[in-house]
Amino acid sequence: MPTPTRHSSRRSEDFVAHPHLYRATVTWQCEADEDFARGRYSRRHLWHFDGGIALAASASPLVVPKPWSVEDAIDPEEAFVASLSSCHMLTFLDLARRAGFVVERYRDEAEGVMEKSDEGRYWISVVTLRPRIDFSDAGAPDTAESDRLHHAAHDNCFIANSVRTEIRIEPAGR
Repeated sequence: MPTPTRHSSRRSEDFVAHPHLYRATVTWQCEADEDFARGRYSRRHLWHFDGGIALAASASPLVVPKPWSVEDAIDPEEAFVASLSSCHMLTFLDLARRAGFVVERYRDEAEGVMEKSDEGRYWISVVTLRPRIDFSDAGAPDTAESDRLHHAAHDNCFIANSVRTEIRIEPAGR
């Protein structure tokens, strides 16, 4: 297998020919006044990404009660939903541009549903994307073309292609 390469700003033959490597470093530390053995410890931690970006993260307060989780940090479930939404948006924008449309604004109020599977394990079973897209005065795609662009964006979204979660796309205004 070829050595994975980091992504670049231009899509090229290398994009198709070589695997890409993405890294994240996750750090957490138990504080002296916490009782790890009894589950009485903060789930606050940091996600570190290339370029020096660090995000505060935590277990969701829906999963781990406060004060052991925090609301002012991203949780893995939110990140999963946002990752699918972001990938769909970026792919849609590129496809719309290639089709000759000019997108001025894109907003998606995505949501994910976590529930128990038939095997008794929790998972994000459905993510619903609700993109609202404003096009320039030069023109917007009709409903059929918009549906085609969303379908193609879904089919070409790297993240959507990597998960078993059902992904629904419900464009605003329909």
